[in-house]
Amino acid sequence: MLFHGLSAFPITPTDARGVVDIPALEKVLLRLKQAGVDSVGLPGSTGLYAYLSREEKRRAIEAAVACLGPDIPVVASAGALRTDEACQLAEDAERAGAQGILLAPVSYTPLRDEEAFQHYAAVAQSVSLPVCIYNNPGTTHFDFSPALFQRLGTLPQIAALKQPAKAEMQKGDVAALRALFPAKFAVGFSGDWHAGGALLAGADLWFSVVGGLLPKLAMALTRAGRAGESDRVAELNQQLEPLWQLFQSLSSLRVMYAAADILGICQPVLPRPLLGLDKAESQRVEQVLKAMPDLE
Repeated sequence: MLFHGLSAFPITPTDARGVVDIPALEKVLLRLKQAGVDSVGLPGSTGLYAYLSREEKRRAIEAAVACLGPDIPVVASAGALRTDEACQLAEDAERAGAQGILLAPVSYTPLRDEEAFQHYAAVAQSVSLPVCIYNNPGTTHFDFSPALFQRLGTLPQIAALKQPAKAEMQKGDVAALRALFPAKFAVGFSGDWHAGGALLAGADLWFSVVGGLLPKLAMALTRAGRAGESDRVAELNQQLEPLWQLFQSLSSLRVMYAAADILGICQPVLPRPLLGLDKAESQRVEQVLKAMPDLE
């Protein structure tokens, strides 16, 4: 299965012009390769997906595929305002060697269910890769109905779901989602601070921001959650709680870009109008990182 375990979503280092820094990207990716993550999502939201040109997205995917090799698949984002552009991005990703597509219903004018369905159908038909539905209503302002999930599940290439996790998830929450889709459909969750609970509740995978920079900690949490080790999950969540608080107050994207610099991995530049953390905020991140048990 492509969609299982830990799917790590790293930053995509660029310069101020939005050109991907391939050597810096490789340094980030080698950490994930050494930790043995199950897949890499690139470029994702944390990887500046919305800010990269089509050409830079393609370059990043090509570099990731070459760096990670055949054992760690790349899942590439293909969301775009226009369906034809989303199809082009998916086709680019397939030619670049990606093994899966992550698709969010990006829109300016709010989409209707039929528009979203036709959008997914067109992208799925444009490539031979499995497609993961990305439900991210906080960003896209579109939330999938159970009926739309069921309908999308009838498309052969729609193979997985990336869903926001919620607090205190129960096995019934995951089972109810899984019941909307065919057998062998993968149900995964984002929202790092609730990931442990989602894994204990039976999620197939965790789409992880922290896994993109601190993969060993993320792998430990993933293994414990999937094994049903609730005490170990609680222990790891306690260690990570200061980081979860920073994610929620400063945004996980800004924290991860600051952390890459603090850890000496690379010096990524956020695209304007985004600004990096100020000195006091960066010091908060540094203090949290120094207290982490394993920063690899």
